[in-house]
Amino acid sequence: MNQYTDQQLIAKTLEGHTASFGALVVRYQDFIFTIVIRMVKHREEAEEIAQDSFVKAFEGLKTFQGKSKFSSWLYSIAYRTALDYLRKSKRFQDSIAVEEVNDLEVATLENGLQQLVVKERAKIIQECIMKLPEMDAAIITFYYFEELSVREIAKITEQSEDNIKIKLYRSRKKLYSLLAPFVTSKAITHGRAI
Repeated sequence: MNQYTDQQLIAKTLEGHTASFGALVVRYQDFIFTIVIRMVKHREEAEEIAQDSFVKAFEGLKTFQGKSKFSSWLYSIAYRTALDYLRKSKRFQDSIAVEEVNDLEVATLENGLQQLVVKERAKIIQECIMKLPEMDAAIITFYYFEELSVREIAKITEQSEDNIKIKLYRSRKKLYSLLAPFVTSKAITHGRAI
C-alpha cells in the first residue's frame, strides 16, 4: 500500500478498509515516536502515547478536512497527547537551567560540530535534544528533522508564528549550550570540516 497517497489511504479507511489506516501508521510511526519520546523522555510511556495518538487519529479521521497535510494533522494529535500526558503527570518543564550561548559562540560551536564524525555527531545531537524541555525538543524536531515550516509548526502547536520563531531561536541556543562540552577546543581552533 506504499504506492497510495495519504489521501487515498484516508479515503479507503473511511470506506471501511482498516488495513489502509495500518499503512498510514507504518508510514508515520517512527516520526510520531520520535516526537513523543523527545517530549516524555521515557520509552514505555512514549510507546503508549504514540499508540494513543494513532487511536485518536483513527477515531477522528472523519473530522480531517484536508486543509493541512495529513502528517501535520497527525503530528498535532501526537504533540497534544504528549503535552496532556506531561501536564497530568506534572512532569512538564517549561525551561531548562542552561546557560545560553551568544551568537558568536553558536557560530564557533557549529564549526566545532563539523569536526565530529557524522555518526558520533548525530548521536550527540540526539542525546542533547533529549535533555531539552519538552516544547523545545518538539520544535527542534519538527523544524530540523521533519523540515516543517514555522507556519506548520505554529498550526501543530496552536501558537503564533512569531512565538514559534522566538522559541526556535531560544531552543537552538539551549541546544548549542548543551552541545558545547562535546566540541573540543582543538576542533574549534583548527576549524577543519570533515
